[in-house]
Amino acid sequence: MAELLRGAPVAASLTEELSYRTSVLRSRGIEPTLAIVRVGERSDDLAYERGAMKRAERVGLTVQRILLPADCVQEELIAAIERVNADASVHGCLMFSPLPPHLDEAAARAALDASKDVDGITPGSLFGLYAREAVGFAPCTAEAVVELLDRSGVALEGSRVCVVGRSLVIGRPVSLMLQDRNATVTMCHTRTRNLAEECRRADVLVVAAGHAGTIGADCVSSGQVVVDVGINWDDEAGRLVGDVAFEEVEPLVRAITPVPGGVGAVTTAVLAKHVVEAAERASA
Repeated sequence: MAELLRGAPVAASLTEELSYRTSVLRSRGIEPTLAIVRVGERSDDLAYERGAMKRAERVGLTVQRILLPADCVQEELIAAIERVNADASVHGCLMFSPLPPHLDEAAARAALDASKDVDGITPGSLFGLYAREAVGFAPCTAEAVVELLDRSGVALEGSRVCVVGRSLVIGRPVSLMLQDRNATVTMCHTRTRNLAEECRRADVLVVAAGHAGTIGADCVSSGQVVVDVGINWDDEAGRLVGDVAFEEVEPLVRAITPVPGGVGAVTTAVLAKHVVEAAERASA
């Protein structure tokens, strides 16, 4: 039976550290503040917002919510972002996406000041990640993968890591972050030839393919650590499942993250971390 790499202990450890850093900032008269910009009321946005606000409360962050109707026009959204940019009391901004189709999401992302972009959505943040410069922040979920591995005692230096997925939200950024930790990273995707063979070679397998059951028993080997970043609704089972066929894979590997209860549990803690870091940078 594989070890379950649960996110809750990792998130708790991060929260404890961040609470101390927040208290230090507040002792200096600095109130670390997160602005949440949400358009409409998508159920997944609302669920993440609740989790983010609970984490913020535990860490000691202040939260400002900027809520726009689903039929708002582009000018209203840009004006809200510009207010966040101009407000020195706001250190970080979380803008939910995807936006309604009538809005220009690329323009909205570009409008946000990268120094307040705590979820890695702006061109400036992506540049900082690729250039290894302190501009903006990495996407929270990608960084949550690294935090979970680190705090679970999984050695990355010199390890062979296979990342399945190439999105700008997880696959590409996490591959760069793992390389920065001196792992040797192979990037794959659902159209990779001999995908199963590539996956089996890895010491650590990170799966962010966006499709339930992409990785089965034929893709893994004993001794592996498997990080499942996927979140999918299984109508037949009536529950959330990952991109890894958990029941097939779990008996064969050394360690695996559950879904739910794995990477997702760490993401809001990383979001809080970025707000604290943004406040520390602004006050330096």
